[in-house]
Amino acid sequence: MRTFAPMKRYEAKQFPRLKGLSGISDGLLQDHFKLYEGYVKNVNELNTQLEALLAEGKGKGTNPAFAEMTRRLGFEYGGMVLHELYFGNLAPQPDPIHRTGTLAQALSQSFGSFEQWLEDFKAIAGMRGVGWAIAYQDPQTRLVSNHWITLHNDGHPPGFKPIVVMDAWEHAFVPDYKATERAKYIDAYFKNLDWRACEGRLIK
Repeated sequence: MRTFAPMKRYEAKQFPRLKGLSGISDGLLQDHFKLYEGYVKNVNELNTQLEALLAEGKGKGTNPAFAEMTRRLGFEYGGMVLHELYFGNLAPQPDPIHRTGTLAQALSQSFGSFEQWLEDFKAIAGMRGVGWAIAYQDPQTRLVSNHWITLHNDGHPPGFKPIVVMDAWEHAFVPDYKATERAKYIDAYFKNLDWRACEGRLIK
């Protein structure tokens, strides 16, 4: 049996400040945290199983178990990381965006104005389907572009950095809102968006 360095095990992060948000209830957030913790658990379990297959010499693309678990790991890992970014850019009563700040300038440079960026982001967030609306920064040009990410792992622009992350799955707003009331959730999201946290993600 071959030996490999053990794969990293992840711990679920805590978000104690996420209470008392405007339009997003504490009860919904608690359920959402539990779902996130499930992604962390599944990432660790998949890594353990993949590690065992590698040790047994069964880590091959022709092995259906190895192939399926590897694909599944991308979904679970994406769910873990995106939820951490999502929770990390929410806060109760956040400061409004500073129009002369670095983030507002980056958004205006990329879209012509902050308002045009916001209109585009909300349009993408309001599309039908399950996924994420994410504003990414291109590390080469420093420009920001908005994208729809299907599930957790399909559609990320390679090498780009997530700046503003919104969970657009229905579990992010039901039962606070009806499944048909995504627009109300989008408005609530922006009432709680921590612009300083987003600005801290910018590539300087």
